[in-house]
Amino acid sequence: MMAWVSLVIAGLCEMAGVAMMNQYTHDRKLRSLLLLILAFGASFSFLSLAMETLPMGTAYAIWTGIGASGGAVIGMLFYGESKDWKRILFIAIVLSAAVGLKLVS
Repeated sequence: MMAWVSLVIAGLCEMAGVAMMNQYTHDRKLRSLLLLILAFGASFSFLSLAMETLPMGTAYAIWTGIGASGGAVIGMLFYGESKDWKRILFIAIVLSAAVGLKLVS
């Protein structure tokens, strides 16, 4: 159970890292850069903890799914990216696949 919690935290940190990467490209502030490094560092650390128990393929697929889907949602909510129903549908498919991997692992 702790491996799955670590994996979700890793995915959330990945989302924060992607958001900070976007922020840093806009403002070039040291604070954004430090938060970017911190978020990705935490993401990799929690991913490595999860991979002590979970299979690499499952952990990596779920981690990237959370990060990619979360990054897209953050872009829609905070950076004015398209909220087209097709984007939302495919984000839901990615998240469904991650849940499916959890169910079969």
